[in-house]
Amino acid sequence: MLKTRMTELMGIKYPIIQGGMGWLGLAELVAAVSNAGGLGVLGSATHPDPEDLREEIRKVKKLTDKPFGVNIVMLPAIRELPNDGFVQVICEEGVPVVETAAGKPGKYIDALKRANVKIMHKVGSVQHARNAQKLGYDAVEVVGFESAGFPLPDDVTMWNLIPRIVDAVDIPVSAAGGTTDYRQLTAALALGADSVTCGTVFMATKECAAHSNLKQRLVEANEYDTVMIQRTINNQTRVFKNELALKVLEMEARKAPFEELVTMISGERGRRVYFEGDVDYGTISCGQGVGLIKDIPTVKEVIDRMVAGAEKLLKRLSS
Repeated sequence: MLKTRMTELMGIKYPIIQGGMGWLGLAELVAAVSNAGGLGVLGSATHPDPEDLREEIRKVKKLTDKPFGVNIVMLPAIRELPNDGFVQVICEEGVPVVETAAGKPGKYIDALKRANVKIMHKVGSVQHARNAQKLGYDAVEVVGFESAGFPLPDDVTMWNLIPRIVDAVDIPVSAAGGTTDYRQLTAALALGADSVTCGTVFMATKECAAHSNLKQRLVEANEYDTVMIQRTINNQTRVFKNELALKVLEMEARKAPFEELVTMISGERGRRVYFEGDVDYGTISCGQGVGLIKDIPTVKEVIDRMVAGAEKLLKRLSS
């Protein structure tokens, strides 16, 4: 019942994609998602160099024989990312899927196509989706206002973005933003999406490398426990509402310069949150769907619940 254009395109069992997650999109989590029937996606940005990414790709291959992907981030960054080298490694290692975000999305298309890689691009508007299709992308992921990470400053929700973009393009569309349970998966499919892309819900799973302190805070959180920061530097991002996020908002309210802000929003501070459990020390990407996280299950339990619940709900609605 949950077969869609996206499951056919990606060769996966269920229309559930794990978006590339900074620091946490590692082999164990990625393989668990793919083994459970979804599409796991490695995050490339936290690897220091292409060879380190190659090692992680090979770890995934040892843990699963199912399709998986790698995320390539082209957002402005304090550290210049070796994306050219990342793409070369992806092609050499035969990675089946690439997810790109921001930047100039056409830069790597030819190389990836020659390597028979399926490519999808994160978009936040009809214009961006049409451009991705024109450039030759196989699919798009629609990032709504609810999403963790970097939604566009237009503040448009998935409720409106999905049907608009589905009507505008012919390629498969994934809904990325605040999706945690089977009801949201069903709603996304009803709006015309071919899959959902999830991140925050996978952060609170047993296979995720995040510290137990962070996972527990996610379980205790509700839908009001995220905030949007970095608007003043035109790089807005939705994060967990911890002490540091509130400090950043205060700094932005008094128009603190970039040089001061960057000391608070650096990736190294976030790394300490994820792996050492000091939950208020750094910023943590987090979607509004965090309010629906009630426990710390396995990845398979997350996906099985979403699929079983959606199939049951679809049957009830169709009757």
